Amino acid sequence: MKRLMISGCALALFTGFAALPAGAQTFDQNVGCGLGSVLMKERDATLFQVLAITTNGILFNHTIGITLGVFGCQQPAVFVENERLKTFVAANMDSLAQDMAAGNGEAIATVAELMGVPAEKRPEFYAALQSNFREIYTSGGVQSADVIEISRRPLL
Repeated sequence: MKRLMISGCALALFTGFAALPAGAQTFDQNVGCGLGSVLMKERDATLFQVLAITTNGILFNHTIGITLGVFGCQQPAVFVENERLKTFVAANMDSLAQDMAAGNGEAIATVAELMGVPAEKRPEFYAALQSNFREIYTSGGVQSADVIEISRRPLL
């Protein structure tokens, strides 16, 4: 068992060296984002880059870093926009319902903007939401996630 552990560590270390690109690149380009990158940031030696890569790989923290925008990772723009859309719809359910029923208004225009509907297609989008109002707002207890999901259908 001990021999297997030593072999595994040696393989991980060797693989880490092989994964490093050749040439004079910065720490961030070699290692990427993650907790290992944050911990080893000030130490720009090859050994510390290997340790950063190994730490990132063992802890599987890239997913968390990218999702939350931590550990030196950046969230994708689409994810951030979706969060803004969710927040807006949840906070403006009543005014959004009124605007959808009318087929125009500030709340529905903001939703179109956050969904990325091109300006020339917005009148068509507003009309589709108005005609599907009863499917979108099925009851007074409708959830904001359901409003968003059903509102996206005319875009598909």
